[in-house]
Amino acid sequence: MDIATFHYSDHTPYPPVKVDGKNPQYAAAILSNIGACNSEMTAVSLYFYNSLVTREYYHDVAECFHRISIVEMRHLDIFGELALKLGTDPRLWSYNKGRMYYWCPGCNQYPTQIHALLNNALEGEIEAIRKYHAQSEWIEDGHIRSILNRIIADEELHVKIFRSLLSELSMPEPEPQSEPAESPEPTTQVPT
Repeated sequence: MDIATFHYSDHTPYPPVKVDGKNPQYAAAILSNIGACNSEMTAVSLYFYNSLVTREYYHDVAECFHRISIVEMRHLDIFGELALKLGTDPRLWSYNKGRMYYWCPGCNQYPTQIHALLNNALEGEIEAIRKYHAQSEWIEDGHIRSILNRIIADEELHVKIFRSLLSELSMPEPEPQSEPAESPEPTTQVPT
């Protein structure tokens, strides 16, 4: 697997972080991109964890998670700036039925099988893309729509990466090279 060929962020520049004006409805949507269970904070924390637990036996997978998490942190920062400009406090929280709920690590699922771990990440990316597409359809502020569409381009690259990794790992894994007999490499489980 040659992870150097992957693109973790789209080549086009991010649009400037601007808004037409303060808007509580748009602010609530953007807060959900920051601190809901389907959010950039969830992606950052999950990819940080996945990078750690895959590092020993799946170094390339771990590196991909690390690099993608950096892109997701950029998205988190952009959405935080948008929330401020829209007139709300960019805490790691979101609105739900008129109340504020703080983000928590319980939003994440923590599969331990490598294929389940990658599938979980893939599903999260697909859900983020759906959410951002839906937001870009009803939000009328062109600046926000441009930002959402640019972030979607990154998320689509992440989907390709996770699909590529899943495809690569579906092939028979090579035999460990000069591994000590007392510590065999697991074939499907990430050590916990």
